[in-house]
Amino acid sequence: MTTNIVQKNNRPVFPFTAIVGQDEMKLALALNVIDPKIGGVIIMGDRGTGKSTTIRAIADILPEIEVVADDPFNSDPTDFELMSDEVRQILEAGNTVSTSSKKVPMVDLPLGATEDRVCGTIDIEKALTEGVKAFEPGLLAKANRGILYVDEVNLLDDHLVDILLDSAASGWNTVEREGISIRHPARFVLVGSGNPEEGELRPQLLDRFGMHSEIRTVRDPELRVHIVEQRSDFDKSPQECLKKYQEQQDSFKRTIVDAQKRLPETNIDYDLRVKISQVCGELDVDGLRGDIVTNRAARAHAAYQGRTEVTVDDIKSVITMCLRHRLRKDPLETIDSGDKVQKVFDEIFG
Repeated sequence: MTTNIVQKNNRPVFPFTAIVGQDEMKLALALNVIDPKIGGVIIMGDRGTGKSTTIRAIADILPEIEVVADDPFNSDPTDFELMSDEVRQILEAGNTVSTSSKKVPMVDLPLGATEDRVCGTIDIEKALTEGVKAFEPGLLAKANRGILYVDEVNLLDDHLVDILLDSAASGWNTVEREGISIRHPARFVLVGSGNPEEGELRPQLLDRFGMHSEIRTVRDPELRVHIVEQRSDFDKSPQECLKKYQEQQDSFKRTIVDAQKRLPETNIDYDLRVKISQVCGELDVDGLRGDIVTNRAARAHAAYQGRTEVTVDDIKSVITMCLRHRLRKDPLETIDSGDKVQKVFDEIFG
């Protein structure tokens, strides 16, 4: 039985399936949810193009996850990679833990956040006087198994962006202070958004994001009118709007769950992997991150489409988003719109 979305939230969220005109951004988010190891997505585009709305909408639609009850890290009760050391020790000792279900966490990282707020802090006084590791979890702990969203990521301090990217890549956060060290799982989908007019991220940081989605203002007048009407209808009566899209929302949720289950069985042919690496070589992409992300995203796309074998069309659908932001060597250059990637793709894949 489907539970009405409004009943589960105090504040209704605009339905993900109702968002039109931003297909690239929606696809990038869906693929990262299917396989968080893709490495997140940075969404750059004009103001007022629905970046924040879309990100909140996909977090709202995702199926609930099972967590260890009252655990500050949203520990998975079965997967050692997604549980805290304390929970793992309890299970390894042969004891059981109580579990509960909760919505996928969606954590906003404010621009003014400090490193302590992001990573968490250790209470040294308590540790020394009581002999316990007193740890106050930060935003990375709350975001484990969820989505960590940074609006205006291009204005965030480079040092903090580095910390976020390191945690997203390793799946763990380690806090060290005065000889005391605490680590906890921090596997999340990192989503950054921003307006390129306010500055770009350094190429070294850009390269660490799995995908790059470019958003442009919709120019078609009829589509613009349709979007404005949709938003007005939602603001007027959120319940009616959500009811109208409930079937599509449920269908999308099932598609995501099926794709997540199908992903481990999804294969990409050796010849296709070689051609992906040829494209990366031809485009002079530094390192192997571009090759790895394109392979992962192509597999996630095939699973999303209901298949276990990757096709050339799967690669074509994702390769621009996986590579366009890796072509910029000079911080003063602008990011390629994708034409260069598509041109080389067409040459190599025919």
